[in-house]
Amino acid sequence: MVDAVPKDTPERVKYAVLGGGSTGYNVVQELVGETRSILVVDREESRVSELRDQNFNAVAGDITSESLLATLPVFEIAFVLTSDHATNLAAIKAIRKRLSGVHIAARAADPISAGVLGSSGADYVLYPPNVVARAAIHQINKLHANRISRRLHTLLSGWEGTLAIITHKNPDPDAISSAMALATIAASANPKKLTCRIFYDGVIGHQENRTMVNLLEIRMEKMDPAIIQDCTYLALVDSPGPGQNNTLSPRTRVHIIIDHHGNGSGPDPGTAFVDIRPGLGATASILTQYMQELDIPVDRPLATGLLYGIRSDTRDFRRNVTPQDLNNAAFLLPLTDSELLEQITSPSLSQETLDVFGIAIRSRRIHSGYLISNVGYVRNRDSLPQAADLLITLEGVNTALVYGITDDAIVLSARNRDVRLHIGNVLYEAFGDIGDAGGHPNMAAATIPLSYFRRVKNKDELLSLIMEPLLNKFTSIVGLENEGKDEL
Repeated sequence: MVDAVPKDTPERVKYAVLGGGSTGYNVVQELVGETRSILVVDREESRVSELRDQNFNAVAGDITSESLLATLPVFEIAFVLTSDHATNLAAIKAIRKRLSGVHIAARAADPISAGVLGSSGADYVLYPPNVVARAAIHQINKLHANRISRRLHTLLSGWEGTLAIITHKNPDPDAISSAMALATIAASANPKKLTCRIFYDGVIGHQENRTMVNLLEIRMEKMDPAIIQDCTYLALVDSPGPGQNNTLSPRTRVHIIIDHHGNGSGPDPGTAFVDIRPGLGATASILTQYMQELDIPVDRPLATGLLYGIRSDTRDFRRNVTPQDLNNAAFLLPLTDSELLEQITSPSLSQETLDVFGIAIRSRRIHSGYLISNVGYVRNRDSLPQAADLLITLEGVNTALVYGITDDAIVLSARNRDVRLHIGNVLYEAFGDIGDAGGHPNMAAATIPLSYFRRVKNKDELLSLIMEPLLNKFTSIVGLENEGKDEL
């Protein structure tokens, strides 16, 4: 059995294309850009003659014949591409018998034959309808991305005045970097007539988020209704609509919405530009795609921010990540400032956050894989998701819910590893009618304004008073109402 031939042996080619029909010919055309070390074998003399006229090395013969294979140069990779299943199967077996080290890609006539070819020695089986479908989806999505990016650019280029870019409450790296990117796109589209200002509500409490804003020198302003009213246009990033995880009135006219969350009532039909993609891991991924499609240069601070936005919302590409997120991250990586990114991701842990960790651990209650922990009053609400990130790593815990109370709201943060549960939808169903709630299958949050409970002055009393019925609703939704929920 022939296994290998020295690299400098003339009786060797890199590729053998067995079957010179339409599929085989297209493969040859793709390969010729890489190398001319290609051998084509086909039964039909006329087809072989045409290939030779184009200066291809082509041989007429039966690709299933072991005697023919013995006369051919040794090849490293074989494409078995006839339209006949029996012929392709026989060719694979013949190749395997003579050349054990060859990698084989084979064409299947139907899904059933694909399995047969794979089990008979093909390393890769292509089924043309699937290939066409994937290619069609890829191309139409690329076309759509280009068109929607151009539409945004055209819209911004025609505006005059001030564009207020508004993040969700207590903005995270995804929201912050997305706002940066939209401001950059607006500056590229209309540098003379359109001014951008970035607004947020709540606090930038997480130490990494504060470090990001400081080191990247991002100018972010606290929400002020008077200032917002004076702005000509409003844009929401990482938020699905006015009044949904932001302090805008639900009736506020918003001109641009860019988000990756699927919860909420949806945007107003009159919104000039809407791009909401629940399947993506981060809004920063959408903005990165815009930058690429529009061929807008991405400087190091922006690239660093966008990459961190994608990383943080996908938890370093371990949660809710898609191929598009990975592709966009790959685009950003060589443009980032690695030292700056290291400084952002490795800030010191505050004493308050450490204290919240301790309270969350001590007050945890676990039942049937669900962990619920009350941390009481907190000054920094960003310590709650950090505590949830910690508690979800405990053995036997599939879903972690951490809640506490701030000066103006009850705040809940959830993490989930149970593939049967969409924790964002659960929180929306449980708490969406009295506050902002929602998120992803693996991570979610809810905020319940204290305005609903003005008469209760003591915060600890308030928390114990109202959380029991709210948690009862949560446990009912996840199916714990009849499983000894008192343990929770």
